[in-house]
Formats: sequence, C-alpha cells, structure tokens
Amino acid sequence: MWTILQKITKNLIVAIPIMMIAGFLFGMAFNPPWLKSLIVPFTFLMVYPMMVTLKIKKVFEGGDTKAQFLTQLINFGIVPFVAYGFGLYFFSDKPYMALGLLLAGLVPTSGMTISWTGFAKGNMSAAVKMTVVGLIAGSLLTPFFVKMLLGTSIEINLLAVFKQIVFIVFLPMILGFITQRVLVRRYGQEDFQKYIGPKFPTLSTLGVLGIVFVALALKAKTIASAPEVLLSILVPLLVLYMFNFILSTLIGKSFLPRGDAIALVYGSVMRNLSIALAIAINAFGPQGSDAALVIAVAYVIQVQSAAWYVRFTDKIFGDNKAVKLACQNG
Repeated sequence: MWTILQKITKNLIVAIPIMMIAGFLFGMAFNPPWLKSLIVPFTFLMVYPMMVTLKIKKVFEGGDTKAQFLTQLINFGIVPFVAYGFGLYFFSDKPYMALGLLLAGLVPTSGMTISWTGFAKGNMSAAVKMTVVGLIAGSLLTPFFVKMLLGTSIEINLLAVFKQIVFIVFLPMILGFITQRVLVRRYGQEDFQKYIGPKFPTLSTLGVLGIVFVALALKAKTIASAPEVLLSILVPLLVLYMFNFILSTLIGKSFLPRGDAIALVYGSVMRNLSIALAIAINAFGPQGSDAALVIAVAYVIQVQSAAWYVRFTDKIFGDNKAVKLACQNG
C-alpha cells in the first residue's frame, strides 16, 4: 500500500488530472450533493499527516534571515494583492472565483516546498523554516486579507473563517506535534525520520485527491453546461504563477546565494492549496465550490510548473557543482 501511495505522490502531475476527470464523470452520472459529507474527513486526512512531520523548532534557528524576510515579503506584501488584482480583472462578475484565485495566492508553502527545494539542490533548512512560518502566518492572516480585499463583493463571516482555520490548521498541527513526540519517544529520532515520518505525507495525497474529486463532482454539471469556464480559470492561474516565478527568480538571483535563492522561489511560488481548498469548501457554503474549482485547477499548474522549474534550475542559478568548486577555489 505504501509503495502505491508513494508512486501516486511522486506522480501528482498525472494523478490530479485523472482524479479531476473521474470527479467530473461521477458528477455527470450521479447526484453528487451527498459527497459534501466527505469534505471534513478528507480535509483532516489532507492536513493532519503533513503536520506530523512539521519541524516547528526550525523557526528559531538563524542563518538565513534575509532569505526568510524576502520570502515572506513576497508571500504577504506582493502576491495576495496581485492575485486580487487578477481576480478583479478576470472574474469581475464571478466573485467566488476571484475568491478562489485570492486563496490560491494567500496561503504560502506546503510539504512540496521542501521536496522541490531538495530536488533543485537548494537550502533545505531554509525551506523548512519558510514552510512553518508561511503556514502559520498565512493561516492567521488569510481571514483578514479576504475580508479587506473581497469583503464588499462577497459575504464573509470572519469568525466562521477563523473557526474553520482553527479546525483545518491548528487542531491538526497540535495533534500532529503530539503524534510526532509520541513516535519519536517510542522509536527514536533516527527511525522516525528515516522510516516512519516519510509515510505520513503520502497519506495527505489521499486527502488531496479526495477533495479534488469532490470539488469537480460538485461542479460537473456547471462545467458541462459552460466548458469555457475551465479556460477562463486556466488563463489567470497561468499568469499568476508565471508572475510569481519570474518575480521570485529575479529577487533570488539579485540578493541571495544559490541555495537560499532556490528555497525562496519554492517558498513563495508553492502555495498550500490543500488548506486553501479546505477553507474554500468548508467556510463559504455552496458558493465556495466556485472557489474550490479554481484551486483544484491550480494544483495541476503548480505541480507541473514546479517540476519544469527543477529542470531549468542549473541554467537559471548556475550548476551546483560549479558553484561549490568556485567556492573552494575562492
């Protein structure tokens, strides 16, 4: 079972589109409203496992202050406002799709931030810290950003959104930390990191695929009646991710060493779409499914673009071996 889940996790590029198609076909063939009862368990399955491996202590380690500052400046000072602007332009008459675009640009970093940074030979320690800081800050700030930017367009119950974030993020975070401490005490830090911890993120994959399936099933008939809606979602997402990649790359190359620059790119471009999706579908009622559809499509773009960016990392930032050799000779 673990082998199959690991293969699926490594091939989200294929798995997510397949699950989107499956959800669409299910929604067309059956009456899907009962699937809403699966949202809460899928949400917990999506978020809790990745919290078990979260290294909260990394936040208090120093050494990469500039990279951390620049990353969070991009995450909270630039990208949410750009996403909001794109939402106004592309979804002027669809406020809940604009909400989906905003949420896709609001909650930074996921477990994939660390994974992709590792694949690209970036600073893993910096990526871990970015993940923890971005997750906590994004969860706390999201209700305020949504209220401030879209409060006049859609009805937002700030307390309800906060309650969902406590349930979606902070409760699993506490339970995940307790689980981590129990497992480390029982099996030791080394065995936990090598054998036990790596199994948990693969469980999150099941939650992600389940939520994507539900989101597409609930919107299947809407998409079938107006298939151009997918294209209208795809274009602003492509523009948003392209902007984010270019901005992060330029800032990273201009101000940071190679390893930190790579961590900054993945620490700012990789959004926590799992939490964004859970907020959209849990906190905004039936109309939240419009926002969820936008975020489900964002999964496809995010995974594909991250994989392609790894291939061009050496061309953008220089070959890692060459950088090491230059440092030794210098």
